[in-house]
Amino acid sequence: MAPTKQGLKIAVIGGGSSYTPELVEGFIRHHQELPVRELWLVDIEPGLRKLNIVGNLAKRMVEQAGVPIEVHLTTDRRAAIAGADFVSTQMRVGMLDARARDESIPPKYGVIGQETTGPGGMLKALRTIPVLLDVCRDIEELAPNAWLLNFTNPAGMVTEAILKYSKVKSIGLCNAPIGLIKQVSSKYGVAADRVYAEFVGLNHLHWVSRIDVNGEDKLDEMLADTAGYSAKNVPAREWNPDFLRSLRALPSYYLKYFYMTDAMLEEQLESLNQGQNRAEVVKRVEEELFELYSDPELKEKPKQLEQRGGAYYSEAAVNLMRSLYNGTNDIQTLNVANNGILDFLPDDASIEVNCVVTKTGPLPLPLTTIPPMAKGLIHAVKTYEQLAIGAAVTGSRDLALQALAHHPLVPSVEVAIKLLDEMLEANKEYLPNFFPQ
Repeated sequence: MAPTKQGLKIAVIGGGSSYTPELVEGFIRHHQELPVRELWLVDIEPGLRKLNIVGNLAKRMVEQAGVPIEVHLTTDRRAAIAGADFVSTQMRVGMLDARARDESIPPKYGVIGQETTGPGGMLKALRTIPVLLDVCRDIEELAPNAWLLNFTNPAGMVTEAILKYSKVKSIGLCNAPIGLIKQVSSKYGVAADRVYAEFVGLNHLHWVSRIDVNGEDKLDEMLADTAGYSAKNVPAREWNPDFLRSLRALPSYYLKYFYMTDAMLEEQLESLNQGQNRAEVVKRVEEELFELYSDPELKEKPKQLEQRGGAYYSEAAVNLMRSLYNGTNDIQTLNVANNGILDFLPDDASIEVNCVVTKTGPLPLPLTTIPPMAKGLIHAVKTYEQLAIGAAVTGSRDLALQALAHHPLVPSVEVAIKLLDEMLEANKEYLPNFFPQ
């Protein structure tokens, strides 16, 4: 990748996101190894207020740090993408109101309502994939050598759609793996690069099948800590210790939706009965953040940002950009094409595994331990994902119905049909493929 002569140009699609200050902090901190010259924050008209607030904070941060980064705020996506070295996406089609529907409609049918898992995740994919493929057309035309780093959820499905339906060089990214590495490194008081954790599976559906610290196997010790492994956006039910011991792998906290479906659903129903769902909580946190961001005296990322579910997301993004730019050949956990790593999935399936990050892109590492009992669930969820991606691209209700009916969290065809009808109707304005004018 030939960098622009006077440094790098980075475009952030969804630049008005509350996470942007964390990204800017990363660009400032690592300016020596990642010489960003132009940072373009792009958003859509309805997001302009947030873009201006967050963009002005970004400008103050850059000025305070004294680094030569020009910050541009725009609704002109094509101007932002033209000639970019990296394009990062962190958008939410339909904004938090759409998320609230993704979370509140499925529980009415006795089904988990979550923004990336189950029916809610499918609707997010149906809204998001066509928009991101549209962004890819611009990249193909205006910045054919750019790397697209996708954080937009459901990250695995979005990445797979881009791999299948565009020529863009794309990598999917999640903050969960870096979060686990940080947890292990602080538990054992070692630097992150002394920890090796092997991730097996899909985005938001992975198992950690080995954890080495300074070359010593610590998996059993980590499995004994049943409470320690959770996230802000997933309720903290504890794992059953006998189950973890016999599984011989640390499940992603998203797997609680599959392994403890009844308890997780009960918790969701209680929250909804009290008039609270996760989207509402996030909305409040966001409003408070934008209130803080508006303060002209604020010139750094506020601590409160860490209360959002995406802690370390920018660190993951900046690490990946640095490694691609410098060809550092370090190991990061990424969403990439399978290409034979999991022999029971198609080559073009997107999987979440450790990769060596070279200057020409990530090379997935072979897996040493695949929990045999995980294969069925990985295969079932990937089948649903592939059907849902097909539905997103074509607007086919038939594929969408098959995707939902074959999702492990949907109890019957009858429920799938009713859920699909209500959720498509509720998302009508964001699904032009399903509701042609």
